[in-house]
Amino acid sequence: MFDFANQAYTLLIITVVFGDLFTRVIVGDAPDYRLGNLLWSIALAVSYFLVMLASPVCGAIMDHRRWRMRFLFVSYLGTVIFTALLWLVEPGWIVLAMTLIILSNIAYAIGESFIASFLPGLGPKRDLGWISGLGWSLGYIGGLVATAFALTFLGEVSQENYDRVRWVGPFAAGFFLLAALPTFLLLKERGRRRPKPTGQSYSRMAWGQLSNTFRQLGHFSDLGRLMLSIFFSMAGIYIVVSFAFIYGAQVIGWDESVRVLMFVTVQITAAAGALGFGFLQSRIGARRTYLMTLWLWIVAVLAIWQTPALASLARDWLGVDWEAQHVFLFAGLLSGLSLGSAQSAGRALVGLLTPNGKSAEFFGFWNAVSKLAAIFGILGLGLLQSVFGLQTAILFCLLLYAMAIVFGLQVNEARGMEAAERRRPVIER
Repeated sequence: MFDFANQAYTLLIITVVFGDLFTRVIVGDAPDYRLGNLLWSIALAVSYFLVMLASPVCGAIMDHRRWRMRFLFVSYLGTVIFTALLWLVEPGWIVLAMTLIILSNIAYAIGESFIASFLPGLGPKRDLGWISGLGWSLGYIGGLVATAFALTFLGEVSQENYDRVRWVGPFAAGFFLLAALPTFLLLKERGRRRPKPTGQSYSRMAWGQLSNTFRQLGHFSDLGRLMLSIFFSMAGIYIVVSFAFIYGAQVIGWDESVRVLMFVTVQITAAAGALGFGFLQSRIGARRTYLMTLWLWIVAVLAIWQTPALASLARDWLGVDWEAQHVFLFAGLLSGLSLGSAQSAGRALVGLLTPNGKSAEFFGFWNAVSKLAAIFGILGLGLLQSVFGLQTAILFCLLLYAMAIVFGLQVNEARGMEAAERRRPVIER
């Protein structure tokens, strides 16, 4: 249910509505919006950098004190409050908009690692792929419900419609507030709480735990290779999530009806991909499933980049008069299948290779790696598009997914699981 709730923030604020609103109306540097795109990249990168620093420390504290639910609740409240405050932003109020995006995205993004740390305790390891896929699938269904409702009542992103579309912040906050309540009512904190070491602050204790984990990382070489693969794959995913609808508006020039249809297409296929590949993962293994999703991403990015050319080929070879915006829907279908499945498979694979008693800390590392990837990917694309334009810059994603495949091929799932079972966390005296 937390996955169900938090997709409202991702889709309404980062992907579909507010990101487009920020670049085209709040900054509004027409015709190419390169400054707006760059500032959007910077705001997201700053938030992810702060999350990257905080996630491992918070994870170490949560593992030691069994405070995962407390930390999750604080991130939940922060997301709700700062997202609702986006209503205050007026066109041209760039600093306030960037500040609120940074604060709300910090709260949302760090909550991703907090909720993920519960995953290893929700069932046997052989079922983690299916459980993770179910959660991610429900997330996209939640996003579909939230965004379909919002688009119906808020209308198009434009200067003329600003007084209505600005309600996207309070609406996303309210949806998140209500939909996540079952998590706090039903989910239980498990594990043994250990007392804080005498004479140590929580921050010092956390860094001691992290140092201890770093010393053990040599025993988890496959998990290390997986983290490198996830770094590159998540860099590409964050680019697509942050710029897909901006790309549709600026490069493809789609109509409002196609924009809505693209959203519905991506949500349905992402939910199906997360659930379908989660089921497949229990049959063929997490690593194989994860690598399949990366190859699917490469095809999706090629389709995004070559959308205008594909429309021309359809006219020349098939004799059909398809507009580029309609061909772009095919790229959206591939992206949706890739989006849900890749993130779900990666999260489940981390769970499989994580030793018992270290889930919050290792998922804190996972979140830190993901957010470092977001900084690298989003800033990289922001700088590239400021020089070459958005359509050419999207090719950066091909390199990222290729590197993810290279490191993913080096992961031995069975060996990594054996190392996780063999190594028990060393508790500092």
